[in-house]
Amino acid sequence: MIDVQRLRILRAVAKHGSFNRAATALHLTPSAVSQHVAALERSLGAQVVARSTRGVTLTPAGRIMVGAAESVAAELEHARQQVDRLSTGRTRLTVATFTSGGRLLLPRALTRLMAAHPGTVLHVREGEPEHTLPLVRRGAVDLALAYHFDGPLPAGPGPGSGSGSGLEWTPLLEDPLHVVLEQGHRLADRDALDLAELAAEPWVLGCLKTEAYLRRYAERAGFDPEVRGTTSDYFFARSLVAAGMGISLVPSIALDPEIAGLRTVPIRPPGPVRHIGVAAIGRRDRPHVTTLVQALREQAEQRHEGRRSPHRRRSDP
Repeated sequence: MIDVQRLRILRAVAKHGSFNRAATALHLTPSAVSQHVAALERSLGAQVVARSTRGVTLTPAGRIMVGAAESVAAELEHARQQVDRLSTGRTRLTVATFTSGGRLLLPRALTRLMAAHPGTVLHVREGEPEHTLPLVRRGAVDLALAYHFDGPLPAGPGPGSGSGSGLEWTPLLEDPLHVVLEQGHRLADRDALDLAELAAEPWVLGCLKTEAYLRRYAERAGFDPEVRGTTSDYFFARSLVAAGMGISLVPSIALDPEIAGLRTVPIRPPGPVRHIGVAAIGRRDRPHVTTLVQALREQAEQRHEGRRSPHRRRSDP
């Protein structure tokens, strides 16, 4: 039988990359950590870590076991919540979200949740997907409103955090990125733009991931963008555009509230798109989670049906 405590220790080793750092985090000695890992390997009949002078890395068997450790941790947290509900009669639900998606989709969905389950104790925490998705996997939050660009869901710190580690991903909507320019810009009256047409423009962007995404697309278009500013807020980035610092690349759901004097122009396909969805584990026996996911889906559908075209969007006074 596999010892759950040894799985917890292996997960810490994977996260920290060494026995010493894992021991510090777990308040154990490095020798104790090493012994637990060795005992786990004996019980499995397989090596789970490769040891070297630079630390330890997971073997294929180790990656499988860390994924199992994440699932076990989530199930134990779920069981703790069920026991808590039995003793208090109330269900605690923790929701993680990124800023722009939470502002657009979450409030009305939470209202519906509370109407269906009025005794729910809600907690909301803000964070980017690379931080919140691992929290879902560990059971620290019940679900996360998140997004990803091209490719799989973002990995968090440490192995076992890819999209195949137990997450149920429910797609909600596609969120194309648009170019934001001053209304007097030479390209502001265009119906759509090729990214290559913007090769000579300076950029101010709303987050570091958007910059990385822009650079990837710009490389395909044959230029290296000049980025003059990167903020942590799309509204601030658009304010800098209005101040004449350059142009920006902004997801469609972050285009409100409008700022006077700006125009928004879509990028011709294939353009950059964010894929927004909700991640959870074990929804089948969790009616509160199921209700909230369904409410988020309905909010996304209403957004899709009622969204006015962003083409040549005006923000004039």
